[in-house]
Amino acid sequence: MPEAGPAATPASSELAVSIIHGAPAGLDARLLAAKAADGDIIHVAADDRRLSQIVSLVKFFRPETTVLEFPAWDCLPYDRASPNADILAVRASTLARLSGRSGGKSRLIVTTVAAALQRVPPPEAFQKSLVALQKGKRTPMDALLRYLRRQGYRRVGTVREPGEYALRGGLIDIYPPSLDYAVRMDFFGDDLESIRRFDPISQRTIKASDRVVLRPVSELVLTDDRTTRFRESYRATFPGDPTRDPLYESISAGQAFPGMEHWLPLFYDRMATLFDYVPDAQVTLDFQAGEAADARQDTIADYYGSRDALMREAPKESGQFTYKPVTPASFFLEPDEWQAVLAKRNASAFSPFASPSGSEEQLNGRGGRDFADIRATDSAHVADAVAEHIKEIQKSGRPVVLSANSEGAGERLAHLLKEAGGLSPERISRWEDREGGLFLTVTELDRGFETDDLVLITEQDIFGDRLRRRSRRDRKGDAFLTELTTLNTGDLVVHREHGIGRYEGLEAVSAAGADHDCLRVTYLGGDVLFVPAENMEVLSRFGSESETAVLDKLGGAAWQARKARVKDRITVMADQLIAIAAQRELRKAPIIDHGEGVNDEFAARFPFTETDDQLRAIGETLDDLESGKPMDRLVCGDVGFGKTEVALRAAFAAVIAGLQVAVVFPTTQLARQHYRTYLERFVGYADGVGLHSRLMSDADAANTRKAQEEGT
Repeated sequence: MPEAGPAATPASSELAVSIIHGAPAGLDARLLAAKAADGDIIHVAADDRRLSQIVSLVKFFRPETTVLEFPAWDCLPYDRASPNADILAVRASTLARLSGRSGGKSRLIVTTVAAALQRVPPPEAFQKSLVALQKGKRTPMDALLRYLRRQGYRRVGTVREPGEYALRGGLIDIYPPSLDYAVRMDFFGDDLESIRRFDPISQRTIKASDRVVLRPVSELVLTDDRTTRFRESYRATFPGDPTRDPLYESISAGQAFPGMEHWLPLFYDRMATLFDYVPDAQVTLDFQAGEAADARQDTIADYYGSRDALMREAPKESGQFTYKPVTPASFFLEPDEWQAVLAKRNASAFSPFASPSGSEEQLNGRGGRDFADIRATDSAHVADAVAEHIKEIQKSGRPVVLSANSEGAGERLAHLLKEAGGLSPERISRWEDREGGLFLTVTELDRGFETDDLVLITEQDIFGDRLRRRSRRDRKGDAFLTELTTLNTGDLVVHREHGIGRYEGLEAVSAAGADHDCLRVTYLGGDVLFVPAENMEVLSRFGSESETAVLDKLGGAAWQARKARVKDRITVMADQLIAIAAQRELRKAPIIDHGEGVNDEFAARFPFTETDDQLRAIGETLDDLESGKPMDRLVCGDVGFGKTEVALRAAFAAVIAGLQVAVVFPTTQLARQHYRTYLERFVGYADGVGLHSRLMSDADAANTRKAQEEGT
């Protein structure tokens, strides 16, 4: 094991690779899909988003391609936390499949720069880690249980998550990673009588199956040999008494330790790279992969340097856990090694630009039409321009593919083109080298491209940047970091159970033999509460003026009494609201019907992809307007989550129905801000948008009132 030392400095981003010119994003995936039929390919994407785009497009252009994903860990180098279990399972499954025979079928392995630069366990670590079970065949149950334990599956009472198994007599439930379902196997002795897929949430059977393939759960599964190897490597690498380190003690006892994957080189006699698993594979890279590699190697060097400095400065007899990092050379490819790997495999990189000299490989691809100029023209409708553009292309006989971000967005795009130019695209899920025609599909591509035999236009080309919001589960980590970085020492926070306290910063607290990052919150009298960072959702920012706030007493009754009084007031308010609701049910309101086509075009001006909750709120609001009863709806959401768009869609429906709309805001500043938003969105749809506030001149206010009276 190499000695700890200073981090290496990355080399230049100039890669020793050949360049494939004229291959914009999207066309590179089409080329990869075609080349994958002739042999194994490892494509190195710049990041996870590009990886996802490549995979979706390859499956569109050539669905029969065997595509294996190898994503990067979703944590920082030298982190305290383990990578996400789902990511570990995908990586382990890919390595297991690559360590065996390919069966003569070529494969496309799509990875990222961060994943390609990180060393992995050697291929022999995954040999015989894939097990296929067949209904009706003899399968010793004891051998199956040994396999599950050896591959890192966790035994539980009821299977709910990937990587779990449950044993009940002759029944074994297993949830293999990378599958959307669990399997229930019924044994009679050592005979596997039936295999049934079931939903791990409802536990209900989906359908019977004849075969299931079990895959490893993680890149690192503790075995006796690996535990022994870790103990020897740890003592040889790090000075001092290892028994003071909870990592060493946990692994020695055969128990998993949070973040133990960051010491992966200590568990194996040697480390390999992804390229070692497929030594004959052709290697291709994304545009600007060199810059991405430089940035990643800089990050690795920075984090190692910080950890190494803290380790060297830590008191020798402090008794506290000190993070002892493995060297970058043992865990990551250094710049010279990275260059050597690419040179040895004659790697090539895609470029969207034409060759300046004409001497290098040149494709006929170019960026597609961007309708930004049309969007910037108030008097023009982008759908009309898109329809005309498509008709011009069709005169040349080339097929046109429209790519939407989702099924719903595709439906809206089809409506717009039908209304604007009488075009009806054919829905397809795969490309089959069609000649002529207009098609609609769903991919993750941001920008379109053109070749001599195909034109692909994306939703983003037409409507501009549509910043896709991720699901709540995907946002969890980012939301935590954003919220934590917006807290300053001295800010007031509110704990669900203990009330108002003062945030005093982050502090490492030793518990159960390990350090945990905690938020330090002080209360009246100097009492201190430590809130683990992973549980910070119990805290919220204090929403009122902090100068007049009084801290609560930790463990006191004042906070609970205030909560009880608020509950009583809510009860009184609820009684009043019920009475109002009963009166509202007896009233009548105009029936406002919104037109599908024109509503779709208005919605297309929204520069984001709507969340599921937002779409539901919009739909229910429009249903209210069509109900013929007074609306009673409250739309709640954090800042920036799209409440304004719900109001805009409702206002639009009323305007199209020939009515006037008044929108009331709590402050003059908000009124001015939203006035500009309504002006931009209603261009071409409303005769006029007016502003009325106490800061306007008497003449302007009079003009607005007059326009209201005249209905303009």
